[in-house]
Amino acid sequence: MEFEFDLIVVGAGSGGLAAAKRAASYGAKVAIVEVNKIGGTCVIRGCVPKKLMVYAAKCKENMDSSEGYGLKNEGINFESNILLKNVRKEVSRLSNLHRNSLNKLNITIFEGLGRFTNQNELEIICPKTKKIKNKISSKKILISVGGKPKKLDIPGIDLAWTSDDIFELENFPKSILIVGGGYIACEFASIFRNLGTQVTQLIRGQHLLNGFDEDLSLCLEESPTFTEINIISNTQLKTIERVNGNLESTLDSGVKLLTNNILIATGREPNLLPLNLDFLNLKMDGQYLDVDEFNQTSNANIFAIGDIINKPNLTPVAIEQGRVFSDNFFNDQKRKVNYENIPKAVFTIPEISTVGLSERKAIEIHSEKNIRIFKCKFTPMSNTFKENKSKCLLKIVVHKLTDKVLGCHMFGETSSEIIQMVSISLNAGITKKDFDITMALHPTISEEFVTMYG
Repeated sequence: MEFEFDLIVVGAGSGGLAAAKRAASYGAKVAIVEVNKIGGTCVIRGCVPKKLMVYAAKCKENMDSSEGYGLKNEGINFESNILLKNVRKEVSRLSNLHRNSLNKLNITIFEGLGRFTNQNELEIICPKTKKIKNKISSKKILISVGGKPKKLDIPGIDLAWTSDDIFELENFPKSILIVGGGYIACEFASIFRNLGTQVTQLIRGQHLLNGFDEDLSLCLEESPTFTEINIISNTQLKTIERVNGNLESTLDSGVKLLTNNILIATGREPNLLPLNLDFLNLKMDGQYLDVDEFNQTSNANIFAIGDIINKPNLTPVAIEQGRVFSDNFFNDQKRKVNYENIPKAVFTIPEISTVGLSERKAIEIHSEKNIRIFKCKFTPMSNTFKENKSKCLLKIVVHKLTDKVLGCHMFGETSSEIIQMVSISLNAGITKKDFDITMALHPTISEEFVTMYG
């Protein structure tokens, strides 16, 4: 049977773009299908626009607390419409860059919703008219459609925002209720609070950032930003109603809250429903597509990467999965993705970064008697003359018997930049002794990683 393409990639996010470009570089005839702007979650409505907002929030926080350094101000006016407009402009620029790079590689772009008609064929649907625009076929199809925000099944939920909506705002609200305690919720709570919005955060558990090292969670809760946020723990949202232009939230405790807006940030889930996959009977791993070590589904012609498979849902992971897929199937390599020691960051103010095992996870795996913890907590020099006395925390998790470093965790400024380098060391199998014999660079925050004893 003749096929139009060697590879069709469904979804032009980070992973899909990486796979399409790599396959085309090997001479494959490639098509890519996207219903939204090219760039996916990270570029269009995730990491990139959110980080730009974090920079704005950091600038505001620094300006507000700089008088000790002799930098006086008579009050700073934050105009959120300017920030939001500039964020959208930058997102469009990056999307166009990706489009141009696809064109240079002669990758055919189909704009619309890709829907399976058989294991080798897709129809492209116009999202507005719902009419079929094209039918295309390929030897291999790679699904990389990413995730979508979860929505709570409660009355009035359509009145609330998800994270996707934040980047389309014209202005920031004066007050907001953020539902969720994970990294997306905490990042937006930090952004809004530092840029002047009154924030209430509703979490189902006792602490923020469930799953991260507990010392990091506690540091965040004690930070100047989050002590200004009204955190309501062990509580869930039951209903939402519109009241005189605002939104009234009813909690399971019976308490009612009135805010300008509500952001639901309770996680994300695979965006598989529009693809019409049911008739293919692909094997599932819970809500995710089940794949083997080469990202092949239970159908030999169909592959999946990114947030639709049960691996760490992170942009660099999806990019590597896409490149490995194309290296293997279009350049006869036998590569596998290395899922060990993946660094992670939460871009709150201050930020959190981590790589390797948390203290709790290390104890679960190796038992408490075999684990030794090194940590230090201090005020960084940059805060010496600031009213903001936010602390730094550095923490090392070590296996007593082998002296191997199992995890490194940090709360504080530039922690993401520091942990990125530390993750190289963990992949190389570094020991605590290796840390100890490394000369410190003074005066820095990161020097504490090589000067911690006892």
